[in-house]
Amino acid sequence: MPSWYEEDQKSRTRFSLVAKQPLASAQSPYQKIDLFESEQFGVVLMLDGLFQTSEKDEHFYHEMLIHPAMTSAPSIKRVLVIGGGDGGSIREVLRYKDVEHVTMCEIDGLVIDLCKQHLASFNVPWTDKRLDLRVGDGIAFMKEHKGPLFDVIIVDGSDPVGPAEGLIAESFYAACKKCLSPEGALVVQSESPIVMRDDLVRIVNNMRTVFPRVAPYLGPVPIYPSGSWSYTLASDKLDPRVPKPERLAQIEPTAKYYNRDIHVAAFALPSDLKRDLG
Repeated sequence: MPSWYEEDQKSRTRFSLVAKQPLASAQSPYQKIDLFESEQFGVVLMLDGLFQTSEKDEHFYHEMLIHPAMTSAPSIKRVLVIGGGDGGSIREVLRYKDVEHVTMCEIDGLVIDLCKQHLASFNVPWTDKRLDLRVGDGIAFMKEHKGPLFDVIIVDGSDPVGPAEGLIAESFYAACKKCLSPEGALVVQSESPIVMRDDLVRIVNNMRTVFPRVAPYLGPVPIYPSGSWSYTLASDKLDPRVPKPERLAQIEPTAKYYNRDIHVAAFALPSDLKRDLG
């Protein structure tokens, strides 16, 4: 009999993957962590029973979370990543030669350790001198930060339950804005537009209370519920639909999914979603 790992979404929908073998299972102070090798997606990371990333499809998520903001923001010298313990987001950020400093704040050090061990194929440059890795609460970090402002803040959080619930609050977005440069950009993953639309609408509305320009956009992530995912980019001034050619030139030749056409098209939303977002 095959062994299955299953994600239950609010007792309404279930998504399952068949596993070849379990690799690690641990309970940290914050969440249950599981890694297993799947038949179709390679090594998979689950947190509290929810699929987070996999070897075979992580590029869809990480490229779309990172590159629309990084190719369109006026400056990308100083970047902050909240969450992202698997390392895929900082790998994509560090591909830009313009980046001088990246702070990554992940609440769960055990996630980092296990992903370094079992997701080495992500090729994360953990020893890059530009990276300042901190294990701690990202919400507290934002409230307490008194250092230089960031040009881009990226929230690579898990679903808004448990330790990640506070990452979608108005107060958190307000704290992010205080830490952004005047022309800076905040980008967050904002859940499935199909099976988690209520969460997406709540995230967008909360961001609109803080930022004058809020732009949701879409992309595929096969391992996530329904296969369709959303991201939301917020700023005071930025038009994220206009990527800079010199930045695209650094990314497009080796990207697996992202390119300039995908960038522009991602901001075109279905009619019913546009109505729900108001």
